[in-house]
Amino acid sequence: MNAKPAADAELVAQAMRRALRLAARGRGWTSPNPMVGAVILKDGRVIGEGWHARVGHPHAERAALEDCRVRGENTAGATMVVTLEPCNHFGRTPPCTDGIIEAGIARVVIAHEDPNPRVNGAGVRRLTNAGVAVETGPFGREAVALNEMYCRYICAGRPFVTLKAAITLDGKIAAAGGDSRWVSGPPARRYAHWLRHTHDGILVGVNTVLADDPSLTCRLPSDRPYRQPLRIVLDSRLRTLPSCNVVAGRLPGKTLVACTKFAPEAAVARLAKPNVMVEIFPADEHGDVELPALLRWLRGHEIGSILVEGGGHVHASFLRSRMADKLALALAPKILGGAGAISWVAGELAGAMREARLVRDLTARRLGGDLLIEGRLEDIGECLLV
Repeated sequence: MNAKPAADAELVAQAMRRALRLAARGRGWTSPNPMVGAVILKDGRVIGEGWHARVGHPHAERAALEDCRVRGENTAGATMVVTLEPCNHFGRTPPCTDGIIEAGIARVVIAHEDPNPRVNGAGVRRLTNAGVAVETGPFGREAVALNEMYCRYICAGRPFVTLKAAITLDGKIAAAGGDSRWVSGPPARRYAHWLRHTHDGILVGVNTVLADDPSLTCRLPSDRPYRQPLRIVLDSRLRTLPSCNVVAGRLPGKTLVACTKFAPEAAVARLAKPNVMVEIFPADEHGDVELPALLRWLRGHEIGSILVEGGGHVHASFLRSRMADKLALALAPKILGGAGAISWVAGELAGAMREARLVRDLTARRLGGDLLIEGRLEDIGECLLV
């Protein structure tokens, strides 16, 4: 057995695992771009590494090459291990393929090709035509899972949608009278704010706004940098009051109030402000905002992911229309009971058990005294070349 190829394969595997960890540092900051990490190897050791830190900043490949320069390393003949196909077009930054070729990189190992039509295969062809050896495939599933939001955004032409709720063991989010504070404990609530940071938008229905008057902001500890998602309110007839937190103009970030033609013109004028957008969308058969139209609008404004925080009718609408990709449920060790208690899914989804929606890749972990249950409603990898 030739030990050299085996040793090289293990070194590349270690580098790819490191690149995936580096890529994850960009979570919440790179959208609508993917998270990407890169590690450069030469003579059996790491000579540079980098990741895409924020949209508009250098991509992982150029960050890794710059790290080599700072370290005083010669990149000629080196191997670059990267979690996603390098781009070959001018966007917010110049093509990464040009930087790789100019640096004399001899070999590039890619976890998976970019599904973006502007990139897909073009980066590989550019490198190959320049004499760079290219390999694809190692850790492809892991790389796809890392960029599940980006992949859905590109492949489906709409934002990735996560349904989030804090529920009791009997599936309730509030008592019959509306009391919901608090279903889950502090660790689960902190995780909810992390989810807000990692999504581009946070969506609720008007009933939640009127009942709870939420701020829908990300409030992580002040020693951590975080960003504010776009607040999205589904309000087909514009019942949102101008005094409500989400439209009062006192909060950081922006709010989109999505209504239909049934909204009074006076209400549109009353709510609109510099940081509050009121947009009219087509109505569905129930007179509610048509979700596909809303998601297309969000996609057109580079909103790559949204966190849906309910209530029950909104969750049911996304499930019924098959526009939900992932669940994040904080399951509290409580039983509320009562026919009038509010469920996290309101409305019928299936008439028989065989028609029930299935959740894949289910995971569970402790968050303080609660259980965080997560799972996928669709296969993110189905549209990718892995």
